[in-house]
Amino acid sequence: MRADRLVATLLLMQTRGRVTAAELAAELEVSVATARRDLEALSAAGVPVYPQPGRGGGWQLVGGARTDLSGLTAPEARALFLLAGSSTGGEPEVKSALRKLVRALPQTFRADAQAAADAVVIDPARWGRHDRTRPGLVTLLQRAVVERQRVRMDYERSGRRTQRLVDPWGLIDKDAVWYLIAGTERGKRTFRVDRILDAELTGEIVDRPADFDLSTAWDEVVEQMEQRRAAVSATVLVSAELLPVLRDQQGRHCEVDGPGPDGRVQVRITAPTANMVARQLAGWGEDVEVLEPPSVRAELAALGIALAQRYSI
Repeated sequence: MRADRLVATLLLMQTRGRVTAAELAAELEVSVATARRDLEALSAAGVPVYPQPGRGGGWQLVGGARTDLSGLTAPEARALFLLAGSSTGGEPEVKSALRKLVRALPQTFRADAQAAADAVVIDPARWGRHDRTRPGLVTLLQRAVVERQRVRMDYERSGRRTQRLVDPWGLIDKDAVWYLIAGTERGKRTFRVDRILDAELTGEIVDRPADFDLSTAWDEVVEQMEQRRAAVSATVLVSAELLPVLRDQQGRHCEVDGPGPDGRVQVRITAPTANMVARQLAGWGEDVEVLEPPSVRAELAALGIALAQRYSI
């Protein structure tokens, strides 16, 4: 018997007061026999759910009994459906779950909840970009994390393929790029899901460390990655008019130092190597000026010479 189905049963009975096995079966998309077994199991477990015989009978929470499962205020229900409705991505299972939740809410909340679920659409693709497709293995890995099952997977990095046995602790969706944080024989590791070539659940149940917090672990990963990506720093002058465009392009790798010596704005641009800084700035032409370091200026000069030779008339 699924715990989520029992929760839905209790919510429906709390909202409606009385339901028949047939009504419950239609709502939860199960057979009438299954619905009846669920109701009998709830009653046997001590929940005050009893059958009412005769025409118009059914099953009822006796004495006005209530659960704490739907103790949402109207603003809480609206906030929940704004978040859930906008992030479903059109997935049928989530849409179906939202419909069932709406029906389980008190009548006075339903209109606002349904309106909230339809109020926002999130389009994750930037202008001029294609939306990234979610890796097919995400669903299997989500199941592994929830069920605490060990995973055997084939992983490819830098053209090298290896087989790993990992304990999945959590998944992260960062700008449509998915990552898996897992325990390994060498400690905690982070894997890009799109580099996992194949994966299977082993059936072995594993424990996640009691002190593990997914948000904290991911913050640590982000900090380490940003430090690696900021190994080289260049001091750059740019006009105040173009500064917002440069900051939007470079993100957190563009920091404003303050006014420059000639009315322009002085900023710092970071990247893993001098060549990468130069390539990011080459397209700006004379709209930016790199003051230092000499390594970035030399890379820009080399790029300029190469372009002049390629396109000289």
